[in-house]
Amino acid sequence: MLKVEMLSTGDEVLYGQITDTNAAWLADYFFHQGLPMSRRNTVGDSLPDLVAVLKERSHEADVLIVNGGLGPTSDDLSALAAATAAGVELVEHAEWLTYMEQFFAERGRVMAPSNRKQAQIPANSEMIDNPVGTACGFALTLNRCLMFFTPGVPSEFKAMVDKQIMPRLRERFTLPEPPVCLRLTTFGRSESELAQCLDPLALPDGVVMGYRSSMPIIELKLTGPASQRDAMEAVWPEVRRVAGESLIFEGTEGLPAQIARRLGERSLTLAVSEQFTGGLLALQLNRAQAALLGSRVLPQKAETLVDALASSAELRLNQQSDLGLVISGEEEQQINFALSTPGGTFGLGVKFGTRRHALAIRQEVCAMMALNVLRRWFNGQPLESDHGWIKVVESASL
Repeated sequence: MLKVEMLSTGDEVLYGQITDTNAAWLADYFFHQGLPMSRRNTVGDSLPDLVAVLKERSHEADVLIVNGGLGPTSDDLSALAAATAAGVELVEHAEWLTYMEQFFAERGRVMAPSNRKQAQIPANSEMIDNPVGTACGFALTLNRCLMFFTPGVPSEFKAMVDKQIMPRLRERFTLPEPPVCLRLTTFGRSESELAQCLDPLALPDGVVMGYRSSMPIIELKLTGPASQRDAMEAVWPEVRRVAGESLIFEGTEGLPAQIARRLGERSLTLAVSEQFTGGLLALQLNRAQAALLGSRVLPQKAETLVDALASSAELRLNQQSDLGLVISGEEEQQINFALSTPGGTFGLGVKFGTRRHALAIRQEVCAMMALNVLRRWFNGQPLESDHGWIKVVESASL
């Protein structure tokens, strides 16, 4: 198994001023290519630290992806650090310099002198094309390690990994078949409760059960070598059984995308009205390109479940939509959900468990609850179900 590592650079990443989304993306991308990463490091804008970590990892890793530090400013040090670690000079790449000048000219801009720095790469390196930006990447071999240097801009980084780096890795190495990962997502159950039920499960050799908690969901992952796919699929029904009513989807298609797809499949339109969630539900559905005919955000007010039922029916009628979904305000810790459909109007009143969660968390939970109401309706299931620490305290229909 190749030892594949990533080095993220920059003070803004090291000190948590920005989230390192590139690292998360690369880990997932490489996993599905059969190259699970073995280590990730982060270093700030310090030339001695960068040189030291490049030299250190060059004796341990087979492949190192270095991200960031290829810009035009004085704190962009990756190219100089690579040249220093390799004991060579930086040289100006004339072809890339011409490309950059054309890049700016086509946009009606004059290239600043500082951008010239982005055409300088170590003398012993291979230039790696950047199809969407001005910072070229480069590759070099230091000791046992093949290193790729990439820009930090996510769109540039992802294009370079997919179009430039991955083909080179396939050409140079014999890559293993990607591992199998079976996933399902639950809503309303605790991680400890699920683990207690699943830990006794006998798993095939080399297969592990993983848990990812991201409020308000828990993802269950069964991961193992491709050779164990049949054995994993034989175990998977038991994982589904343990998840039970809390299972809201399998695979990686999120619930908003699932609802958008199912609305499209049945040529249905939806209108939503939100109080407690403040527009979060509509935002998630819009991002998933759902057939959202109308949405409104209202100030919170005292509203019974019967009021919410009437509001959803009125919303559906006024918006001339096939479905009308209402999330009420919070009254005595109860939040009401009502769904008006061609076959009737249905509602639930819920309360959270004894723990008092922050407002943002409770809004996320309620948006997920509303999406799950839609999912259950599409499946022909009763809207009321066991949601663990989310207690259904009232239900009604018209």
